[in-house]
Parts: sequence; structure tokens; C-alpha cells
Amino acid sequence: MTTVLTPSSPLTAADRCDRCGAQAYLRVVLMSGGELLFCAHHGRKFEPELKKIAAEIQDETEKLTATPAADTEER
Repeated sequence: MTTVLTPSSPLTAADRCDRCGAQAYLRVVLMSGGELLFCAHHGRKFEPELKKIAAEIQDETEKLTATPAADTEER
């Protein structure tokens, strides 16, 4: 999905997909005002339609493949 970098705040685990309720990784700011939140699955599914109506798309799906920092503390 083509994205636009925006100064929007990062999405959190509390942000939920408007379609299914899963964690949201995409914020779509509409040209008509307002915003929609989507999980990665629904963001990909609706991508062609969203591009037509979006003023901005904040895509944070890279979080799905990011690996957490290794625990370096010895026990």
C-alpha cells in the first residue's frame, strides 16, 4: 500500500479495526473528514477503494514483522 508520512500519533494496541475489531495498523484520513482504522488484512482488502477516498494513509504494518529487542539480561 502506498503511504503518506503524517505527523499523526502512532497507532496503539487500543486502536481497533473498524471492520473486524482486530488491532489496527492503518489509519486512513478521509478527504471528506474523519478517519477509518483497519487491521493489515482489511487494509489490503480495501486498498483500491481506500486510495480513492483517502487524503492520507498512515501504514504501520511494518510493526507486524519487527522483532522485539533481545533480552540481554542474564538470569
